[in-house]
Amino acid sequence: MQYRAIQRIIGILLMLFSITMLPAVFVAWMYTETTIWIFVSAFMITLFSGVFLWLPVKSYVKELRLRDGFIVVVMFWIVLGLFGSFPFAISSHMSYMDAIFESISGLTTTGATVITHIDDLPKSILYYRQQLQWLGGMGIIVLAVAILPMLGVGGMQLYRAETPGPMKDTKLTPRITETAKALWYIYLGLTMVCAAAYLLAGMSAFDALTHSFSTVAIGGFSTHDASIGYFNNAFIEVVAILFMLLSGINFALHFVAWRKLSLRPYINDPEFQAYLTALAISAFITTLYLYVSGTFSSFGSALHHGIFQAVSIGTTSGFTTAEYHTWPSFLPVMLLLMSFIGGCAGSTGGGLKVIRVLLLLKQGMREIKRLIHPSAQFFVKIGDKSLSNRVIDAVWGFFSLYVVCFCLMSLMLAATGLDLVTSFSAVAACMNNLGPGLAKVGTNYASISATAKSILCFAMLLGRLEIFTLLVLLTPTFWQK
Repeated sequence: MQYRAIQRIIGILLMLFSITMLPAVFVAWMYTETTIWIFVSAFMITLFSGVFLWLPVKSYVKELRLRDGFIVVVMFWIVLGLFGSFPFAISSHMSYMDAIFESISGLTTTGATVITHIDDLPKSILYYRQQLQWLGGMGIIVLAVAILPMLGVGGMQLYRAETPGPMKDTKLTPRITETAKALWYIYLGLTMVCAAAYLLAGMSAFDALTHSFSTVAIGGFSTHDASIGYFNNAFIEVVAILFMLLSGINFALHFVAWRKLSLRPYINDPEFQAYLTALAISAFITTLYLYVSGTFSSFGSALHHGIFQAVSIGTTSGFTTAEYHTWPSFLPVMLLLMSFIGGCAGSTGGGLKVIRVLLLLKQGMREIKRLIHPSAQFFVKIGDKSLSNRVIDAVWGFFSLYVVCFCLMSLMLAATGLDLVTSFSAVAACMNNLGPGLAKVGTNYASISATAKSILCFAMLLGRLEIFTLLVLLTPTFWQK
């Protein structure tokens, strides 16, 4: 293990991360807020910590090995999550556990919050929360498409040279730096167009910018307690739906479609087809039940609330236009279960990822066929290409660990005194990087204990790092020479 190389990278990460606190200083100055010193202090602490780690090993430049890569990827979110909590901890009477929870929730684009009365927060704090999600979303894209495949994990591993989809290899361009740059341009471009669309739809400039951050990152943080419902504007909701859908698509697919100036890469991609189909079915059922049950008096209201919540929760965005956890019968649970499917591989969405669910279904159908025709040879295909058993085994392994971790953490939450619905939904919402849950965590997570919050922080990291990346560090084999 090359600890000095790892220390050098973490030091550089912290120095770079400290710079991201300066825009909040500018916002505090622009709105003449006293929080300016808070962000200056957080900037100095983060910068000097980075310099302290980097200086002793600045000349130690070595190529990272596989194990070093795992540690760097995990430390990216843990270290930045801890340092990102400083402005929250300093600026209010929030406990440090609450500050860490808010920071990790932002960086992992989960959107679960412990803050109440969000409308009363200073503009600089509101901006900082939204920016955390945007930075986390960019980190997720680069991690999912450029880094995790190199380590042998992640949803993008399903896109090998022979499988259909946007990838001819594990990278979009020959060099990882070029890949990261290409993804950055797409991500930044989507954010700018989203902000402009929000502005034209009726948001203020501040709300348009901050909500574009959390929309493209599929984060769900808002500058208002009522989330998107605060604006009560159908045009704003349409913009949110459009960009949540776009951000839930594989960013590699966006890259190829842009390069070819064609919609054909979307149309021909099986994961994209399954993604739209799942969301359409969910929206149809939600809308129909809301209208039939009389939850909304008009079909128009049922339609726009139904479509918005189905897309928001299905993509794991977590924005709301209504308190969906109070809706009747099976709807809240059905919507929560949709978050397990999540977005496409290589997107800012959470959950299992559409491609994995698609492969699980295809494998299930193959086993049924084998029962009927024991001697026949059946293959799992994506498009017209067969997948190797190695890929199928990896998906089953991922799914098994996902279920085991989900059950264990749900039981642990229940052991802290929470009811089963709250425990189940809180773990689902955090592990799928969704945000809002049911029962006591339907609106925020302020009322649960510090122990429960620490468990959920682990759940957020576990979901965001695709299970294997984090759990591999907890195995004795990883640390053996």
